[in-house]
Amino acid sequence: MHEERKGLVLIVEDEDSIRLTLRDYLQKKGFKVLVASDGVGAIKQLLDHAIKVIVTDYRMDILGGDYWIKFLDTYCKDKRIFITSGFLRPEFSIPFEVIYKPFDYALLAEKVGDALDSELQV
Repeated sequence: MHEERKGLVLIVEDEDSIRLTLRDYLQKKGFKVLVASDGVGAIKQLLDHAIKVIVTDYRMDILGGDYWIKFLDTYCKDKRIFITSGFLRPEFSIPFEVIYKPFDYALLAEKVGDALDSELQV
């Protein structure tokens, strides 16, 4: 077990297997992780917790896609956000780093760790 990392990570993913596997992987790496299965659940987590990093799928049935990106860009400027997608064709440019599926969990964990570390130095 790794030393616990500072800062809370939110995973927003409608596909159960990806959401839960990624949660378990990041927790084993020492991250504190919350999950949501769609944008509405994510908003509830954001209101209830001091989230520092968001890893979110782009395409979700409930509050996903372009409006979810617009929400994040408008209301979550103080958070580091990574967008995951297997197929991304937005109507506009995405102001966050996009990580295409299938992605390497170790690489994503490194990016999340770097984001948390840089956040602590601000």
